[in-house]
Amino acid sequence: MLDVIAAFVGELRSAGIGISVTEHVDAAQAIGVIALEDRELLRETLAATLVKSQDHRAAFDVAFDIYFSTRRALNAGGEFGDGEFDHAEADDGDDDVLGVGEGVGHRREMSTEELMRMLEDSMLHDDIALRNRVVQESVTRFAGMTPGRPVGGTYYLYRVLRSLDLETLQQRIIEQEGTARAPLGTLQQRLILDDVVRRIRGLKLAIEAEIRRRLVEDRGAEALARSVRKPLPEDIDVMHATREEIHALERSLLPLSRKLAVRLMRKRRHGRHGPLDVRATMRHSLSTGGVPIDPKYKHPRPSKPEIFIIADVSGSVASFARFTLHLVYALGSSFSKVRSFVFVDGIDEVTHHFEEALGPAEAANRVNEEASVVWVDGHSDYGHALSDFHERFSQDVTSRSTVMILGDARNNYHQSSAWVVADLQKRARHVFWLNPEPQPYWNSGDSIIAEYAMHCDSITEVRTLRQLEAFIAELA
Repeated sequence: MLDVIAAFVGELRSAGIGISVTEHVDAAQAIGVIALEDRELLRETLAATLVKSQDHRAAFDVAFDIYFSTRRALNAGGEFGDGEFDHAEADDGDDDVLGVGEGVGHRREMSTEELMRMLEDSMLHDDIALRNRVVQESVTRFAGMTPGRPVGGTYYLYRVLRSLDLETLQQRIIEQEGTARAPLGTLQQRLILDDVVRRIRGLKLAIEAEIRRRLVEDRGAEALARSVRKPLPEDIDVMHATREEIHALERSLLPLSRKLAVRLMRKRRHGRHGPLDVRATMRHSLSTGGVPIDPKYKHPRPSKPEIFIIADVSGSVASFARFTLHLVYALGSSFSKVRSFVFVDGIDEVTHHFEEALGPAEAANRVNEEASVVWVDGHSDYGHALSDFHERFSQDVTSRSTVMILGDARNNYHQSSAWVVADLQKRARHVFWLNPEPQPYWNSGDSIIAEYAMHCDSITEVRTLRQLEAFIAELA
């Protein structure tokens, strides 16, 4: 068991979850005082000792289901499981439904219609035991799993779900639940809908777990864990995130911004010493006969920087700019002033949207709907947008200002107007460029990032919240 725990902890670390040696030891000690046959108790015990953030729980659960899955041996035909319902488990007196009505010792194959009827019964009565037996048979029948075949579990899941047609099943259950009761009000209908959706979701999870368990039997835990590893929210590529991953990113932004704000304030509070305080040094030297052994320094008074955000919101980088603006909005209390600008081929200031909105999500929606960012054809034109910014707003950039430009510098072969960035570097304290595109793609095609790079303090690849956190932490 300790070897399994060690392999499990190694997988969590590979997924990006930080686990210390002490936490590893705590987990090993905790499982020594619980009943290991209780799988859910084991799950929660390990989660309590190893998981420090709820955002990491999904990745933990995936790894747990792989390393602590129930195992069954392959049968003589090389297939997973027995492929049929077990008489001892499923015998409830209805031999015809169970497919055993052709005499003692004989068993006819269950038809698809009978299987679907049993599935509907399990959903209608919320019978978990019957549902799990139907899931085993459905995966055996519809997934088409072959030992040794290098196909991902998503493909097998798709085949099973397509065969079961869960949307039609859900609608039938809702209709039967509604007709079995008296006329229902809106609230009762909503409660029935939510309950049926919960059952269908549980069915999907059970099918996924059964497929994963069989893949573990075939390939081994370590190989499967590498292929289905779930990225942490802070490691999700913002540019290619799914809808569910986008929601996870949004949930992670607020605690991330709070952590960064605390880090920025701590960095300023414990910054370097200020200039030498001669008066205080000489006064303190009286105790040593006038020898200034212990120099005294003036306390520094670092000013909170002003931030100018200039973000490309064209289609290729819109999601990246949205999440960056979310984070900068949340960090507003750490800076004396935050001014935000968005552009495609025209540029518009959107600071007031963030000041008037109740939250960053509302502000981002208002930016998408109300910002005037199209000048001619709505295709990226960094040259015109930067020139327009320089003409209208460059006088506001001072030595206390930090300018952050967000974009991939793909300019559709227009003029770069790199002189604008050069002038901003002279006016501002710092000029940073955050590029969400992988660095090997820079300066290929219509990318002109090299023309801007010589006028920036740094150009950083930022594709994940972890990279963005590292950059913001170095900002102050």
